[in-house]
Amino acid sequence: MSQYQDNIAHGEHAHEGGMDKKAIWSVFGVLLALTCLEFLIALGFVHHWQILAKGALVNTIYIVLTLVKAYYIVAFFMHLKFEKSSFIVTVAIVFIFIIYFIVLMLVEGGFLAGAFQEHQLFPNK
Repeated sequence: MSQYQDNIAHGEHAHEGGMDKKAIWSVFGVLLALTCLEFLIALGFVHHWQILAKGALVNTIYIVLTLVKAYYIVAFFMHLKFEKSSFIVTVAIVFIFIIYFIVLMLVEGGFLAGAFQEHQLFPNK
């Protein structure tokens, strides 16, 4: 029997790349800790104790924590960490272009919203 069939017969998957129960629970623990930290910042530091004010700092903290959580989800649960580096680079380049185009559309949309002139027949409402 081939190696693949042996793995399937024993309930193993060849694409898992070393993810055992301990690794899955450790990644779950990291994601749970990051989520708890986000709730602590939102409900404790910002709203209850008012240590931090809503603004750019809090938004930056949320964005960084969300990106770290997204990395863990993509790397471990979607098995991207165990892929070849060329595939990882390809996916990263596509992701960067998508983010670039979203930012580009938001900037252009913001410019066009302020660039139109008010006319009697077509009011900007």
